[in-house]
Amino acid sequence: MKKVVTWLTIVIVVIIAIFFYYRFYFVYSTGVSSGNLNYVTKRGVIFKTYEGKMIQAGFGSKVAGALQSNVFNFSVVDEEVANKLMLSGTKSVELHYKEYLGGLPWRGESRFVVDSIIAIQGEGGGATQFPQ
Repeated sequence: MKKVVTWLTIVIVVIIAIFFYYRFYFVYSTGVSSGNLNYVTKRGVIFKTYEGKMIQAGFGSKVAGALQSNVFNFSVVDEEVANKLMLSGTKSVELHYKEYLGGLPWRGESRFVVDSIIAIQGEGGGATQFPQ
């Protein structure tokens, strides 16, 4: 009986660990999003994280007859990337992101985590390219 309880406990712990990894650390998708950067802020009570918002081109709405701008909410883990974005307020940017199935408090509020900047469109029309 003691062996059964031990094995059952091990199996349950392994299943919970697999679920936790899949839910919070498995990269569901990666991609590039572009639009006008609205803001990037550092906020939080216990865990200070960088959170940002970007307005994407086009309009869409879940309700027929209504207009709504496409907003891309994201988190930034890398402080260097966050500082570059803070200095690029309201400019057109292209960001590479990873999407997770769930958020973690120390990673940010959003499931979308920006890990690099592809380009920042300057006011003069030129784009600054960043190596990946």
